[in-house]
Amino acid sequence: MALAVAYSRGRSGIEAPLITVEVDIANGLPALNIVGLPETAVKESKDRVRGAIVNSHFDFPMQRITVNLAPADLPKEGGRFDLAIALGILAASGQIPAKQLSQYECIGELSLSGELRPVRGVLPVAIQTRNQQRLLILPKENSAEAALIDNIRIIPAEHLLQVCAHLNGQAVIACEIQPDAAHAVDYTDDFADVHGQYHVKRAFEIAATGNHNLLLLGPPGTGKSMLASRLPTILPPLTEHQAQETAAIASISEQGLNVANWLKPPFRAPHHTASAAALVGGGGNPKPGEISLAHNGALFLDELPEFDRRVLEVLREPLETGHITISRATRQADFPARFQLIAAMNPCPCGYLGDASGRCHCSSEQVARYRARISGPLLDRIDMHLEVSRISLEILRKGSTEGEESSADIRKRVVAARTRALSRQGQANAALGAKEVKQHCDLTEAGHQLLEQAMEQFGLSHRAYHRILKVARSIADLAGSDRIEIAHLSEAIGYRKLDRHSAR
Repeated sequence: MALAVAYSRGRSGIEAPLITVEVDIANGLPALNIVGLPETAVKESKDRVRGAIVNSHFDFPMQRITVNLAPADLPKEGGRFDLAIALGILAASGQIPAKQLSQYECIGELSLSGELRPVRGVLPVAIQTRNQQRLLILPKENSAEAALIDNIRIIPAEHLLQVCAHLNGQAVIACEIQPDAAHAVDYTDDFADVHGQYHVKRAFEIAATGNHNLLLLGPPGTGKSMLASRLPTILPPLTEHQAQETAAIASISEQGLNVANWLKPPFRAPHHTASAAALVGGGGNPKPGEISLAHNGALFLDELPEFDRRVLEVLREPLETGHITISRATRQADFPARFQLIAAMNPCPCGYLGDASGRCHCSSEQVARYRARISGPLLDRIDMHLEVSRISLEILRKGSTEGEESSADIRKRVVAARTRALSRQGQANAALGAKEVKQHCDLTEAGHQLLEQAMEQFGLSHRAYHRILKVARSIADLAGSDRIEIAHLSEAIGYRKLDRHSAR
């Protein structure tokens, strides 16, 4: 047989489009040509495939071999097509049954000895293969990641010879694979490690309940970073659908996927020298940035004013829409980016404004310039602004967790309040649109008067108006109240006192 067809999967954003690998063997001078918009790594696969076939003691056809990767207008990259190309050549030359290939999709890079090496982006491939009701042949090192998908039938292999023996029916590889990852989430940090700061812990509990953005402002050493790093410990565990979304992004990124804690909400903390492309994603072949890697989790930006202003401004759109579109001349990629922003900053350039030590000598103009590094529109999109002050030496000296609530205790209240919100409206409070806010965040006449008075006094925008209502709704959910009371609304307004107008 001179023609054979195998199936593999490419990569486009977090999608895994089907790639049909067509192999034709014809008479002519010996050559192996790969067409279908292959990039350099794909073009080099012909040498890897030739070496793998020969060193696996198969015959490499000394004829003209043409490999077409369809569709032709989709760029192909990486070594993920090696296995499919090798199987296509062996099937076209009659060394393995060609009809068997229609039941499988193949992904994996080949070494010159024929060993299968792991590739990135296996989780999206597994999802699409399951949807097509085919079996997935892949490197054994990728099997734990693929097995996270329910009802997926995978064939994990270590060598090209194993795959061929399976297809020939000589040594069938079992396809029942269970994930090695436990479904319990393991936390190493705990809010019990934080002494004092009870009002800050309260704010974090509210933020976790409604998935609200939070800005921490305080002198150095007050525990802002320590508190932020513990936010994932009180967030509800990811649902299986959320975990698959988040894991798919991690799977195609440079960091890869850690299957041990795949239900744990992600926490990303990029350095303030990060570029806009590193933060939102980019590159010639668009890859996810920090905001997408934090999808369904938290993004912590420490020393917020030290970030380049143009870098911070790119956050404005994804904070509203929950996704980012990266456009390039030859391609476009969409990445989800529904993250919870936690930011921290000093109150002034030296960092000690308002500190009891009296060390600050910054002028009001210097403080204004420092805070002006954060634009009003970006600050307006942060639901809660909170001052973090120093704790007393007596509290600092305790050195024990006695009297401090653990993350598990706080998480129980957060989960109960989040469940209340989901049963009412199907989404977290921070994600409510204008129509849903009117429906689920109704106020009494006294509440409307209080909020309107705060709007005039602090010069708040209409966006801040809705965000206050969302925060108040989260406070009410924590209190188990069906209505937003005056006390809930007053507390929510208190979290806007660091807004642009009041800071001047």
